[in-house]
Amino acid sequence: MIGNQLHKGRGAVANPAGRFEQIAYEPDPDVTEEDSPSPVTQFFRDTSHTILARNDSPDVGFAVSINPYRGCEHGCAYCYARPYHEYLGFSAGLDFETKIMVKEDAPELLRKELASPKWKPEHIGISGVTDCYQPIERRLKITRGCLQVLTEFRNPVSIVTKNRLVTRDVDLLQELATYNAAVVMVSITTLDGELARQMEPRTTQPHGRLEAIRELADAGVPVGVMTAPVIPGLNDHEVPALLEAAGAAGARYAGYTMLRLPYGVADLFASWLAQHFPDRKEKVLGRIRDMRGGKLNEPRFGKRMRGEGVMATAIRELFHLNRAKYGLDKSFPTLSTAAFRRPPGPQLQLFE
Repeated sequence: MIGNQLHKGRGAVANPAGRFEQIAYEPDPDVTEEDSPSPVTQFFRDTSHTILARNDSPDVGFAVSINPYRGCEHGCAYCYARPYHEYLGFSAGLDFETKIMVKEDAPELLRKELASPKWKPEHIGISGVTDCYQPIERRLKITRGCLQVLTEFRNPVSIVTKNRLVTRDVDLLQELATYNAAVVMVSITTLDGELARQMEPRTTQPHGRLEAIRELADAGVPVGVMTAPVIPGLNDHEVPALLEAAGAAGARYAGYTMLRLPYGVADLFASWLAQHFPDRKEKVLGRIRDMRGGKLNEPRFGKRMRGEGVMATAIRELFHLNRAKYGLDKSFPTLSTAAFRRPPGPQLQLFE
C-alpha cells in the first residue's frame, strides 16, 4: 500500500515513484492536508516529431490514434493510462494529472501525415490514451485543430471523451458525419454526481455528459455511450440506469469495459478506495480478483476488457439485456474512407 493524502480536486491520493526510477521522495507523514495544498497543474511542450500512433490490439476498434496530450487533468482515480507517465520520468499518481505534456504541433504534424502519398486513408481514433477534451483544450484548441485537418481531408475519426467540451466542435463533426466519417462515444461511469466528483474530479458532471449526447444527436452526429469502466461493487448496479438515460438522450450505440488496474494503478486505486470507501474496499477488490483469476489485473488480449467468471458473466448479461431494452444495440458504425481527398492548395506544397 502506498501513502495516502487527499488533495482537493485530484483523483490520486499519492504520488509514488515511477517503476523505472531509482530515487523516491517520501512525504513527511506529519504534514496535513491544510499544510500541503493541492498541486498546481503544469504544462510542458511535447516536441514529438510524429502524431499518429499504431497499435495491434484486437481489443480496440482502431489501429491508428491521436493523443494531443500526455497525462490528463481529469484525474480519474482508476485510469489505466497512468503508467504511461512513468516512461517520461513522472509518477503515475498526482504527476499524471498535474504534469501534462502538450503536443502543440499536432495539427501540423497530422496535416503532413495525411498529405503524404504514403498515407492510406483509414479510421483514426482520438483519445486512445488520455482525454482530448481535458480542461486545457478549451484554451489551446489542439484537438479542434486536428479535427479541422481531418475534416479538410475527409478522413474518418472516432472520439471517446468524458467532457462536454466536445460539443464545441459539433460543426466539424457534423460535416464529417455527412460522409459517414465521424462517431463520438461519451463515457459515463456513474449518474451519481458525488461519486463522479470523487472518482473523476475534473470531468464534466454526469448530467452534462448526457446533455452532450443530446446536443450531438440533435446535430446529426452519430453518438453512443461507454459505460466504462464497470467497477464491481461500486457502480455495476448503475448499468441499467446509465443505458436508459443515454438512450433517452439520443445515444444509438453502447459499449462497456471492466475496470483495468495495470502496474501501479492497482495500488493507487486501492488507496483511493481506502480514503473514500473504506467500508467497501475489500468487497470491491475481492470482486475484481474474482474476475481476474485471483489478481487485480489481467493483461491478456481478449480478457482484459471483459474479465472472466460468474461476476463478469452477470455484468455482461446485464449490459446486453439493457442495451437491447433501451434501443442501444445497433451495430457500431463502420466509418467510410470513400470521401477521403488530398485538397489542393499551397499549404500542401510545403510537404511535397
